[in-house]
Amino acid sequence: MTQENLQNLFNRYSVQYPGEKTTAQKMIQFLNEDSNCFERHNWYGHFTGSAWVVDKPRERVLMTHHRQLDIWLQLGGHADGCSNLFEVAHMEAIEESGLSQFKALSEEIFDVDIHNIPAHKNDPPHIHFDVRFILEAHRQEEDVIVSDESRDVAWVHIDKVLNKNPEKSIARMLNKTFEFFTA
Repeated sequence: MTQENLQNLFNRYSVQYPGEKTTAQKMIQFLNEDSNCFERHNWYGHFTGSAWVVDKPRERVLMTHHRQLDIWLQLGGHADGCSNLFEVAHMEAIEESGLSQFKALSEEIFDVDIHNIPAHKNDPPHIHFDVRFILEAHRQEEDVIVSDESRDVAWVHIDKVLNKNPEKSIARMLNKTFEFFTA
């Protein structure tokens, strides 16, 4: 995915979600102004790719209890130099869950979020420019494996997601999930 392709995804996202246009524009600005925007060692901030994974009956979301942040989140991680953030999200979903079979429900961006990451060990505080895609997996075909980055990984019933993490960005993705499947 070229930077131009990613910018086009952000532009389409801002049209689809006009209430999030400012966030999409900040993503585009960061993309165009920082040549190291995909590098983890960029301590101002960097892009990350995440996967919002739903099961086929649309009853559950696959979430990880992130070890470092100590909260339940969608699967995802650092781009580590890769500008194809869909590929990053897909690979992180595999690495963090142990599942291997995911279906992309859309090639468009599902959600974007800019958030602060606190200092940890030798890493200073920085910003994650997180780009999220929606994927589907069959809950019962493969066993979930907990990676070293997580305390737990679980299929969380859609009615219980906000009990695990009531943050605004999780609520926003949950609402988009309902909209996505009723459209």
